Amino acid sequence: MPYLANELRLPTNALDYSLLIIYFIVVLGIGFAARRSVKTSLDFFLSGRSLPAWITGLAFVAANLGATEILGMAANGAQYGVYTVHWYWVGAIPAMVFLGLVMMPFYYGSKVRSVPEFLLHRFGPSSHLLSSIIFAVSAVLIAGVNLYAMAIVLEALLGWDQWVAIVIAGFFVLAYITLGGLSSAIYNEVLQFFVILAALIPLTVVGLKRVGGWDGLSDTLSGEKGGAFMTAWEGTGIGSDNPLGANWLTIVLGLGFVMSFGYWTTNFAEVQRALSAKNLSAAKRTPLIAAFPKILIPMVVVIPGLIALVMEPTIGTTEEGLQYNDAIPVLMRDLLPNGVLGLAVTGLLAAFMAGMAANISSFNTVFTNDIWAAYLKKDQPDEHYVGIARWVTAIGVLIGMGTAFIAASFSNIMNYLQTLFSFFNVPLFVVFIIGMFWKKTTPAAGFWGLLTGTVAAMVNYFWFYKQGVIEIPTDQGANFVSSIVAFVVGAAVMVVVTMVTKPKPVEQLAGLVYGTVSPGMEEAPSDGDDAWYRRPALLGWGAIILAALCYVPFSF
Repeated sequence: MPYLANELRLPTNALDYSLLIIYFIVVLGIGFAARRSVKTSLDFFLSGRSLPAWITGLAFVAANLGATEILGMAANGAQYGVYTVHWYWVGAIPAMVFLGLVMMPFYYGSKVRSVPEFLLHRFGPSSHLLSSIIFAVSAVLIAGVNLYAMAIVLEALLGWDQWVAIVIAGFFVLAYITLGGLSSAIYNEVLQFFVILAALIPLTVVGLKRVGGWDGLSDTLSGEKGGAFMTAWEGTGIGSDNPLGANWLTIVLGLGFVMSFGYWTTNFAEVQRALSAKNLSAAKRTPLIAAFPKILIPMVVVIPGLIALVMEPTIGTTEEGLQYNDAIPVLMRDLLPNGVLGLAVTGLLAAFMAGMAANISSFNTVFTNDIWAAYLKKDQPDEHYVGIARWVTAIGVLIGMGTAFIAASFSNIMNYLQTLFSFFNVPLFVVFIIGMFWKKTTPAAGFWGLLTGTVAAMVNYFWFYKQGVIEIPTDQGANFVSSIVAFVVGAAVMVVVTMVTKPKPVEQLAGLVYGTVSPGMEEAPSDGDDAWYRRPALLGWGAIILAALCYVPFSF
């Protein structure tokens, strides 16, 4: 058991259950409503490329606001302290801005349906098939994390065994994605975004009041954990010790560049939301709009983790007791009255369903378009692929149920997620960034760079780190190093292979390499898109400046 279920049993009543039931009814209702708009495979996979930027922007951030954010980042807050804000202000915002300003014109302008399909045009079938398989595997693994996180809450709420909670939660996600495709997922994600905030804000406010406000929280943890625990950069000098087990170089390069850019710019679970936008301008603004709420999410996720550590100092100290993943359920149990408790549980379930739905909807798109239609069953009627996608959705949910039990072996699911990102997303980013900015990069270089980068990350983690060949203090520190290794090895192999193999003709690279354009990249903005407050450059640089300013209170 990952925690003591009896300790975390929540004192729910009929009002709490009523809120939960209403939420599930609304979720399924959105699925049935969205079904009417699904007439083609483009409707099912990309909402017919018809959605406004504010919808896709909120869906973009909500798709990431799953187990990674709620249980994972609260767990990180309890385990690593204020250092956790690096996952947002260094580890997300610059990459999200880069995606919007630099990469979305290539993705959207080339009219691809998925991230692996871009590699098909840039490098050819070998890289396309390998990336499709890698992404499909990572999608169901990450979906399992969200299911496991949901099972933790349902076990605490209802006392159900974890496998029962996993099956029931998976059923609801399966139902609304199968019914309405991506549109159902996105509209539910917008709803879930507001439900999540309505649940987490009261938890944070009441928690801060209980521990004496920010000053009381800071004084208590600084006394128990040391002053560096409540700062972002203190103790990160090379050779210095800190709770994170990483220095400023591995934070900036490993998390802020390699891992962050690898995740946000190539993870189709996120990019898919931008590809569903109604035009190129809306697609570029999607991650930029999402960046602003992303900057503020630590206030309602990381801070509760710190509060939980004050209220339950034994969290994470023994294998038999409360684990870091239990930080949020502990606060729900101890702080919230009935009614508000039901809202908090509903918000958590909304977060987990959003995270799982993002990965399952991207999984069915990649498998159907990039594996089934491309290599197994070509040139079939459009209805055939919509039907296959619905079956694949069911298969993906079933596999996700199985992989949920892998996540159960980690006391901090953020460690597990970051391990997956270093294995799968970082090597993809290497291939994308070099292939997108270097015309001479060859198809063979794309394939071998992706393969060797993935293998190098796994070797570093499972052999060098787990076998003790090199000494790294924490799992997170090991993940940062694995990301750097994957990037360096993949990049080096791509350069070497490019030197000895033949590149694609330049005329075949239009719209795929920086400095070239395709007709889709020259699209004129729609009415209103050229307003000054909608300019992508203004939104992007505004988000970066705001993220940098957020560091000021936590730097000393």
